[in-house]
Formats: sequence, structure tokens, C-alpha cells
Amino acid sequence: MVRLFVALALPETLRTQLSMLTGGIQGARWVPPENYHLTLRFIGEVEGWRADEVDEALSTIRCRPFELCLRGVGTFEKAGKIQTLWVGIEKSDELTRLQAKVETALQRIGLEPERRRFAPHVTLARTDRAPADKLVAWVQAHNLFRAPAETMEHFTLFSSRLGKESPVYVPEVEYELA
Repeated sequence: MVRLFVALALPETLRTQLSMLTGGIQGARWVPPENYHLTLRFIGEVEGWRADEVDEALSTIRCRPFELCLRGVGTFEKAGKIQTLWVGIEKSDELTRLQAKVETALQRIGLEPERRRFAPHVTLARTDRAPADKLVAWVQAHNLFRAPAETMEHFTLFSSRLGKESPVYVPEVEYELA
């Protein structure tokens, strides 16, 4: 069994900018910069033969390269408690189109539809053990964050293994946008 997800890997320039936003909140578990990505579709645990089907389905997707712009920050909450700090993604028809094509391709091979609405973001920290007032202050201090647009020229099928401190993401296959 292998744990898979489809994502846009962020270029080094964006990872560096995002890493400058991190730190200073006790109890927050900051994502290492090498793990920054924008998830297009979480797949989960699959058998090897299913992973081959996923690869084949994703290889049929045709989309043009597009500009990705990181903008703003926010939180995800669960039961009234802030769980995650994230950086937002500026809305883009091309990104929405790519995500829809990924979803359609995966449903065609028999994967269950994604139940959650697509909310493009880059996770910076898990915060279930951090003080809420510090998290709110962090959002207020960084809510005007904006990074220059970067051209996305491929998307990636990643495998993921849970590690001691953070998961280890391995790019398995890159699919060109052309």
C-alpha cells in the first residue's frame, strides 16, 4: 500500500518567501519548507496496481501552464479551535480547471469523489496546541502577505510516509502542463 496525493510543488522562490513567515508561536508545528505544496487531490492509501492506474489517468490530463499567486493568510478551525495556519491562493480559472480535470480523471478510474470543496491553500503550521490569541495575532500581522506570481509548468503525484516530526513527501511522477 502507498499513500498518494496530487499537488503543485512550489518553486524554491515561493518556499523561501513562505518560510520567512514561520516561527514565533509556541505549540505550533511548522511545516518544513520542502513540504510546501498546493494539494489538488488527496487520494490516500492504495494498492500498487491502483497507483499505476492513477498515474495512467493523470498522464492524460492536458492543461496549459499558468500563473500562481500566493495571497493572504488564514486559519482552518475544528470545533471552534484553530487547527491550521495557511497561505491563500489567488483565484484562477486555470487552477480551477486543472483541479477539476484531476478530480474527473480519478473518478473515471473508480476513486470516490472528493467530498470537500476545493479550497486552494498552502499549509504552514498545525496549531492545535498553540494559544489562540497568538494565532489571531499572527494572522493579523501577516494578512496582507502577497508573493509575486510564479508560472506553474507541471503538477506532481506524491507519495507520503508519516515521519517522526513531519511526513516525508516523495515526488513520484511529474506531469507537464503544455
